[in-house]
Amino acid sequence: MSIKNKARLRRAKSTRAQIRKLGIPRLSVLRTGQHLYVQLFTADGARVIASANTLQAEVTEGLKGNKNIEAAAKLGRIVGERAKAAGIEKVAFDRSGYRYHGRVKALADAAREAGLQF
Repeated sequence: MSIKNKARLRRAKSTRAQIRKLGIPRLSVLRTGQHLYVQLFTADGARVIASANTLQAEVTEGLKGNKNIEAAAKLGRIVGERAKAAGIEKVAFDRSGYRYHGRVKALADAAREAGLQF
């Protein structure tokens, strides 16, 4: 494991410890070079309430690529709609140690526009 990845996981661990104290559902992001994956967990982390990723045809439909900011924004809107359908309005955003920039920021902004509060 690279030093960079170890540092990211350390940051993610401390963030998740703070989120656990809040006791609200957690919106978690996994970013790879090719795709984005988003999952909405219950407050205790035992169950996945909603999920979406850029591998799904529903997300990539009408987009030029699946690893750009537009795809991240669409993914944020879709996961926001799925969370609202499940009755979730307030979540804690877990960026998994990634910088709040680029695709992660686009995803978060789109989820907010879809009605999620964090």
